[in-house]
Amino acid sequence: MTLRLLSVHAHPDDESSKGAATLARYAAEGVDVLVATCTGGERGDILNPAMDKPETWANLPTIRRREMAAAAEILGVRQRFLGLVDSGLPGPGEPLPEGCFAALPLPEAAAPLVSLIREFGPHVVITYDETGGYPHPDHIRTHEVTVEAFTAAADPTRYPGTGEPWRAQKLYYQATLSRAWFQALHEATLAAGLDSAMAEVLDELPPDKLPITTKIRCEAYFATRDRALLAHATQVDPAHPFFAHSREIERQVWPHEDYHLAHPTPTATPEHDLFTGVTP
Repeated sequence: MTLRLLSVHAHPDDESSKGAATLARYAAEGVDVLVATCTGGERGDILNPAMDKPETWANLPTIRRREMAAAAEILGVRQRFLGLVDSGLPGPGEPLPEGCFAALPLPEAAAPLVSLIREFGPHVVITYDETGGYPHPDHIRTHEVTVEAFTAAADPTRYPGTGEPWRAQKLYYQATLSRAWFQALHEATLAAGLDSAMAEVLDELPPDKLPITTKIRCEAYFATRDRALLAHATQVDPAHPFFAHSREIERQVWPHEDYHLAHPTPTATPEHDLFTGVTP
């Protein structure tokens, strides 16, 4: 039986900036990999100056879907939009837009993902921890709906009418782009006699709090990750400091992407395969 992996994200481009090399590796090895994108990124900004044009703003939802399709093809994965509406990033004290993903009652927000889990039947699910990775309301809600759906999809008494129950066996949280990752690349870059763009980021990053249980070797797919990320042209500036560090140095000092096993409780760490202990 083919192993199945589901990675749940808030917006188009999140799948390419968080764990993309892992997805590409497993897809290349024959795992059926599906990315679930909760929203269409309709209220997102344009972060690439070259794309900041009136015609881009006028067609941003369509363009972001096209970018998502291109990134999925590069990674070799399937992808599904869950049809929820981007919440945007309200300022302090500003209310969430009515009907947006983060403002919906949890059962309503989680129902599309419950349905997808029951349809796809993943053995392993990946999402964000309770902080969302950063405090965007859609990232925090993505964590909430994934935890809800992971449990509820297995319970035949919950969410009737969304398919036959399915019990996924493992739930992971993303732990990529950690302070430890930035620190390791910064020190290795300086040791190689090169300028590092990481110092300013390190000045702002708090200490890591999420224990790493699982390290997936995927250095052969860093170039694939980068190409998928650049496919999201409205969201990614090629001049961003992320692209400044040496990929060869990264392959040497940090050849893996990192995860925290949230369910079940890990018995031995670190793992080196998301499917350790999984029964097909």
